[in-house]
Amino acid sequence: MRILVVEDEKKLASVLHQGMVERDYAVDLAHDGQEGLEMALATDYDCIVLDLMLPHHDGTEVCREIRRLGRKTPILVLTARSATNEKVRLLDLGADDYLTKPFAFDELLARIRALLRRGPVDPHTVLRVADLELDPASRRVRRAGQEVILTSREFAVLEYLMRHRGSVVTRGMIADHVWNLDYESGSNIVEVYINYLRRKIDQSSPVKLIQTIRGAGYSVRET
Repeated sequence: MRILVVEDEKKLASVLHQGMVERDYAVDLAHDGQEGLEMALATDYDCIVLDLMLPHHDGTEVCREIRRLGRKTPILVLTARSATNEKVRLLDLGADDYLTKPFAFDELLARIRALLRRGPVDPHTVLRVADLELDPASRRVRRAGQEVILTSREFAVLEYLMRHRGSVVTRGMIADHVWNLDYESGSNIVEVYINYLRRKIDQSSPVKLIQTIRGAGYSVRET
């Protein structure tokens, strides 16, 4: 999952970034409201962690503009304000949740996980292609009724492919979304994980669902 953290306190932003990366999230950082808004509108994030007190547009302006433009990305607001009317105002502006500073990092992660389960796409909708099923809520995968055990990265790649089922996704799109990696750096990590998935998903089935689209990327589809 890819997360945008908009936080002007650089020490806190660095701690959040490191902690989330260690838990296999791809994380981008913005240090002011203008930068955060531009990044939020330019990239398809799974969740935005948004500080309220920011230079060059505060968090309320950023949240309001994201919603005004129709973006449904889950937003978790970080605020030092604990008054009930302030929290109500944030939720009315379009924030999905809030966390009062100071906070425990484990609670932040729990709230992010809750938002990711809800997500802009209904997480209770099981993704299906032919006899392949992926349940984002329980994080379970089945092929022809048999459970397939995946690592967190394998699951993330497969979920991304299945959310774009029938469409072609490039290697760069996968690398950017799952690893926050510039694919032009020469890494072959995408091919490696596609091969892992093929061995687990397709190898024992006569119908191959993970397809290479020559010169373009990959697609999950029935032949």
